[in-house]
Amino acid sequence: MRRIVCREFGPVDRLSIVEEPDPAPGPGEVVVGVEAVAVSFVDGLMVEGRYQVRPPLPWTPGSAVAGRVRAVGAGVHTAAVGDPVAVLSMAGGGFATDLVVRASALCPLPPGLAPDLAATAIENYSTMSFALTHRVRVEPGEWVLVLGAGGAIGLAAVDVARAAGARVVAAASSAAKRAAAEAAGAEVVLDYTDLKDRVREVTGGGADVVVDPVGGPLAETALRSLTAHGRFCVLGFAGGEIPRLPANVVLLRNRSVIGVDWGDWARTQPDAATALVADVLGRVARSELRPPVPTRLPLDEAARALTLLARREVVGKLALVP
Repeated sequence: MRRIVCREFGPVDRLSIVEEPDPAPGPGEVVVGVEAVAVSFVDGLMVEGRYQVRPPLPWTPGSAVAGRVRAVGAGVHTAAVGDPVAVLSMAGGGFATDLVVRASALCPLPPGLAPDLAATAIENYSTMSFALTHRVRVEPGEWVLVLGAGGAIGLAAVDVARAAGARVVAAASSAAKRAAAEAAGAEVVLDYTDLKDRVREVTGGGADVVVDPVGGPLAETALRSLTAHGRFCVLGFAGGEIPRLPANVVLLRNRSVIGVDWGDWARTQPDAATALVADVLGRVARSELRPPVPTRLPLDEAARALTLLARREVVGKLALVP
């Protein structure tokens, strides 16, 4: 097998690719032959040692995988060699040709769903399904403002909100990203100029929900764009700066600020997370959710993929294809 290895926390160009003997599954485990693995912004943060969770080294990034079962361990009766599957591996390991996981973590891959589309839908669409059902509940007709709407999590937010019957305002930094957000179902697309006033204007008073994976100075602007009883969802800080939100703006008009940590929930409730992933993939297969086709790169270009994400040069999602 071949896999990408992080031996020390630091720049992503220090990642190496190694060849090792093919793994064998233990009791209750399976080996998945990786056909596609999603590349996420968090993968890069973890490689650099800048994420809140630091894996033990040496470590292989990649948590969202689709492929086929290559081998099954003793006591496994729920999977067979050749089965098409998807898996969320919170321990990583997906930047490889083979991945060993517990059999209970497998989701059957719906017929007709391409492995690269499945893998890249897992994290972002599961995150947004968790955000808009478990952390806040978006009602049909409500206005949802999505920041960073041309990135992977932003496009998933647009799509999941659209599918819930919400009306979406998508804010993004480039024309290409705004076009992608519009294609995903945004009713209004904006750049970041005079964002608060323009959101209030197009919504007739303010957004009901803000989805913010960007952080930085835009966060307070978006918070101020909320209407009464508005909910501000904190998903991350892709802009590189953790904002300090003014408590008086939260207090005014009974606004709420809500953290969305899908990763922590998935680690502590793995069975529930697997069920949510299966639901998301089923909705994608039925075209209820419409993730964009990802850009595919070979496994050897993992460092380049992570660099492109860190520079925010990617529209949509990247997949490594071993």
